[in-house]
Amino acid sequence: MVQQYDPLRYLPTDEDLPSSDETPVDNELQNLIPNLLLIILATIWDDRQDWFFGVDMGIYYIPEPPYVPIIPDGFLSLGVERRKRGDQGRLSYLLWRENNIPPILVLEVISEAYNGEYDTKMTKYVQLGVLYYVVYNHNRRQRKNHEPFEVYRLDNDRYVKQSGEPFWMPEAGIAIGRGQGTYAAWEREWLYWFDEHGDRYPTPDEQAALAEQQAALAEQQAALAEQQAARAEQQAARERQLREELLAKLRDRGIDPDTL
Repeated sequence: MVQQYDPLRYLPTDEDLPSSDETPVDNELQNLIPNLLLIILATIWDDRQDWFFGVDMGIYYIPEPPYVPIIPDGFLSLGVERRKRGDQGRLSYLLWRENNIPPILVLEVISEAYNGEYDTKMTKYVQLGVLYYVVYNHNRRQRKNHEPFEVYRLDNDRYVKQSGEPFWMPEAGIAIGRGQGTYAAWEREWLYWFDEHGDRYPTPDEQAALAEQQAALAEQQAALAEQQAARAEQQAARERQLREELLAKLRDRGIDPDTL
């Protein structure tokens, strides 16, 4: 029996390769912003198993030595398994073990020290085949030539800057944009997901707060209904009492109310 050649048998797994380049982020927003997007996505796509959102995870896309990854702050892949390797999950994103499905979206939060977000990294993401490249420029003092929020779409092997915010991505069925809010006890501008109408998806904390408000409102409405029922009963009792008093006065005068 002739065995078919399986090239995957000879390529490294995520256990064989480093999961990062050991380079720490130089500002906490590079972790907080993509983690917030992941948390929200896990809520709105809770019943879906065909997506993966990586945070500060190495993407290996060239299946040959020296196996150097590119590590975006966040990335979204569709049409892949949400969970791999049981409880441990992915250590890295290896393109040759993801059916050669590249991320549909990559997010870069600008570093304090410039890290090639507008040139070298863009070139690598073109090579990788990432459809949407999002750059969040919170450090506007150093990146004056760029807008705070930019979305690029891959077109004929080059990135073309897009317009509109929140920006709708029909291939993903979701939009991304900025909004004011609170996360990790920090009130500031964050990146959020939006629906096709431009309405922002709430965070889990906001959903919990809304549920508490709705529960409190339901309790208030129930208490108000009880008060109204009690007042209605009191009014009915008062009307019955007045009627009985009136009938009694008529009888005292020798008038039979049943003959009236």
